[in-house]
Amino acid sequence: MKRSVPDLLQAADPLVMVTAYDYPGARHAEAAGVDLILVGDSLGNVVLGYDSTAPVTLADMIHHGRAVRRGAPGTFVVVDLPFGTYQTGAADAMRSAVQVIQQTGADAVKLEGATPEILEAVTVLTRNGIPVMGHVGLMPQTATAQGGLKVQGRDEEGARRTLDGALALQEAGAFSVVLEAIPARLARLITERLVVPTIGIGAGVHCRGQVLVYHDLLGLYEGDEKKLAKRYAELGRTSREALSAYAREVRAREFPGKEHSFVMKDEVLGKLY
Repeated sequence: MKRSVPDLLQAADPLVMVTAYDYPGARHAEAAGVDLILVGDSLGNVVLGYDSTAPVTLADMIHHGRAVRRGAPGTFVVVDLPFGTYQTGAADAMRSAVQVIQQTGADAVKLEGATPEILEAVTVLTRNGIPVMGHVGLMPQTATAQGGLKVQGRDEEGARRTLDGALALQEAGAFSVVLEAIPARLARLITERLVVPTIGIGAGVHCRGQVLVYHDLLGLYEGDEKKLAKRYAELGRTSREALSAYAREVRAREFPGKEHSFVMKDEVLGKLY
């Protein structure tokens, strides 16, 4: 049975969240029994081929969110609001979130940051019945302003900003806060201070849940391994080997074989000559 926000708040065991961007990925995630699926704007990198999440549009998120909901009707689904759809004010955030919820059937939306404008947006959304997941630490949508894709919160100023941001998001009504790429000890402190669950990615084992990108954990998004991710499979290599074998057999006329071909009666064929 799909979890509700109260279920997530009261969960005793660590919460398991994974990203998904399409129907088959969502089906696999639901069959594996994850607690939450995040339709992340990371789809810009791992699905659409962009070098950042900035070009991802609301239409992109809705398109992929619909597919994920169809694939995982029994799992709590969170959809990222992409860059530029909520930073411009609570009214824009509300408009964007309503479109996502209405058109995808998602259970919640996620926003990055804890500026006064974003906190106001979280307050407005949650007061109007839209569950919001917050996000502090490394924030990919505005990573350039943070000095790139780097660990955050290592010095006192950064750590204080991350802690205060998480607390402010909780106060504004967020039901959970993602902690990305921050020291494990800081993540533990934040988790201890918050009542709502923290979901870590590169934030150590003491968060109340963990999230990984589907393509990272399955080895589909190849290249340098990320410190914050663990590869549980090498499906990219397996896929490439399978495609190479297919191409080789086609060129050698080994595929399709008799077992992959259909037959007809001789007398029917004879009438065609």
